[in-house]
Amino acid sequence: METGFVYTKVMKIITELKKKDLFNKKVLVRVDFNVPIKAGRILDDFRIRQSLSTIKYLLKNGAEVILMSHLGSDGSASLAPVACYLKKNLPQAVELLGNLRSDLGEQENDLEFAKQLASRADIYVNDAFSVSHREHASVVGVPKYLPSYAGLLFAEEYKNLSRALKPRGKTVVILGGIKFQTKIPLIKKFLKTADQIFIGGALANSFFKAQGQDVGSSVVEDNLDCLKPFLKNKKITLPVDVIRNKKDQIVDIGPKSLKQIEQMVKSAKLIIWNGPMGWFEAGAKKGTLETARIIARAKGKSIIGGGDTLSAIRKCQKYQGDTLTAKTFVSTAGGAMLDFLATGTLLGIKALK
Repeated sequence: METGFVYTKVMKIITELKKKDLFNKKVLVRVDFNVPIKAGRILDDFRIRQSLSTIKYLLKNGAEVILMSHLGSDGSASLAPVACYLKKNLPQAVELLGNLRSDLGEQENDLEFAKQLASRADIYVNDAFSVSHREHASVVGVPKYLPSYAGLLFAEEYKNLSRALKPRGKTVVILGGIKFQTKIPLIKKFLKTADQIFIGGALANSFFKAQGQDVGSSVVEDNLDCLKPFLKNKKITLPVDVIRNKKDQIVDIGPKSLKQIEQMVKSAKLIIWNGPMGWFEAGAKKGTLETARIIARAKGKSIIGGGDTLSAIRKCQKYQGDTLTAKTFVSTAGGAMLDFLATGTLLGIKALK
């Protein structure tokens, strides 16, 4: 962790606790192990790996670690594959509770459920920055009943994303995905501080339609009125060419648009990217993968987040010569990253004060 970065006014970090504070103490850790699993096999362990440093720190200092996470949206999925993974990758045993969302009290932020969770431990640690925009019992309820701290991953997320709140030098923001409504606060924020904002993915379809262009049966925002304040803003750049499928749907950005992005980030000091450039789930991945390659080769620092965006970045590493370096921070967060960059805080951060 970088020394000299001030957290104390915002939240307490587990590194403030000495061995005597942790030895033989039960520590309840909120992690985000919501990872893709197929046929009992973890397909992407990125989020798990990122929290291992916090877990190992606690174990090294003699704590008894109790982990809690959700998996999937409805609470029906089993965390058993994750438990097996942890058994293989940790120096000693930890306890992993069942899927948090199997109890309605989690998403309803039921205080009785929060009390039940808190009763298991002496100390609470939040290492799940990626879910800390949600008003859930494990995020904002449990801290009411236990001494509470941020984990190492949580602190790293806060530190690196904070750099984008007051950027220095040319800043380029690249936004993709589908739902424009979720991006509005971020766009408003960066229209004040960024130099250029590139809009790709299905977000761009909505802009095209609002401008009167033919988008066929492409995915667009239901309410195009919300785009009106942004249509003539010179900081916003749209793709100059797109790829369509046989159903006349726009599914990706084209090669000329990738050249646009390349020119935009060439002299940028900071690049912020969230959201795929194409219909990733339908196999239209080239625009996103090429964007990842371009950013990986850019000279400026970059902050990257969002599920499909992260997947693209890791696939990008298979390109010859393209590897992520210290100048790239890959966030585990998607929606939480958007909320934090727009407001400078999260519900989970406030709960740790």
